[in-house]
Amino acid sequence: MRVIVILLFCLCSVFTNAQNDVLFKEGNTLYNSGKYAEAIQKYETVLKTGEHSSALYFNLANAHYKLNNVAPSIYYYEKALQLSPNDKDIKNNIGFAQNMTIDAIDTVPEVGFSRIANNVVNTFSTDSWAKLAIAGVLLFVLLFLMYHFSQATRQKRIAFIVSIFGVFLAGFSLVMAFQKSRIEKKNNPAIVFAQESRVKVDPNKSSEEAFRLHEGTKVQVLENYNDWYKIEIADKTSGWIPQEDVKLLNEF
Repeated sequence: MRVIVILLFCLCSVFTNAQNDVLFKEGNTLYNSGKYAEAIQKYETVLKTGEHSSALYFNLANAHYKLNNVAPSIYYYEKALQLSPNDKDIKNNIGFAQNMTIDAIDTVPEVGFSRIANNVVNTFSTDSWAKLAIAGVLLFVLLFLMYHFSQATRQKRIAFIVSIFGVFLAGFSLVMAFQKSRIEKKNNPAIVFAQESRVKVDPNKSSEEAFRLHEGTKVQVLENYNDWYKIEIADKTSGWIPQEDVKLLNEF
């Protein structure tokens, strides 16, 4: 019985994937024919099956961009970039889409030690830092054994010095892995979907207005309370925005 269930699951997965490929190609054909709204419908049908890919999000964003749908185009470009962070085409297209936004927000630049530290931490992903830490431990163990069993003084000295480097590499990489993980957990971006949103000082409608944001603006969600998100924009200004006015990027 268990084997039959597994086989049925596999067959359903194969059928769904094949159907999604057909829908994706149909969407591409519609897009190339200039039928962008129809293409969006095909791409969204694929999304509803739970499939997530950089190509799917990228094409969906392109279709929305052609229709001047500011917030959806930026949102889906950002989703594509999450899955392919080094893709130059996605980065270029995000730049074009951002030109359609209204809000001109100055970014507060990082300076001094904070900038250097963040650049180092962001050099690799959390997994890559963790692998470097493991490599450092393995290097230490290997060279420690070499030091222990070697008879030549020169080889002992070299093994000892390099083993110290292995310990340093393991410790440093481990600290960077934890730091990178902490940054990723704090990173909770969202895109404003409301045509105009009134950001409040406190999380209630009667509160004083802090500033206004418009569709397509990217924000960082710091916390939530009832139906409100506390957000921060690029210039470090913060306030409370209705949850219905934004769409989180980390939700798949």
